[in-house]
Amino acid sequence: MALMPKRVKHRKSQRGRIKGSATRGNTVVFGEWGLQATQPGHISATTIEACRIAANQYIRGDGKLYIRIFPDKSVTARPLETRMGKGKGEPDHWVAVVRPGTVLFEIAGASRDAARDCFNRVAHKLPVRVRFVERRPIG
Repeated sequence: MALMPKRVKHRKSQRGRIKGSATRGNTVVFGEWGLQATQPGHISATTIEACRIAANQYIRGDGKLYIRIFPDKSVTARPLETRMGKGKGEPDHWVAVVRPGTVLFEIAGASRDAARDCFNRVAHKLPVRVRFVERRPIG
């Protein structure tokens, strides 16, 4: 089951632009290793679910996966072969808006090599470029 909000204030949202870098959610907080976006983009709920399954199949209970993004923006679509000028389409799917620097996934309780291999599998499913990051020591 793909992620989506329980309820929203407005069903339909405008597309908008993704400007600037992430100022929040840009550090590894929950785990030791993270996957950080280096490009802006939209990641659909089905893509997040596919990444979750791929990561959980790889770590197999040796570590814990944290998903740091949530698809809370609706994307509308018109039916195929519909003429122009009949208004905005109905909500089709949900996406997470990702800015450069956003940490998408984190892993705790796994070795560096295992986390790198796991995130390598996940990165192939993502529509944005990503990089492997580690937790910075506090102080």
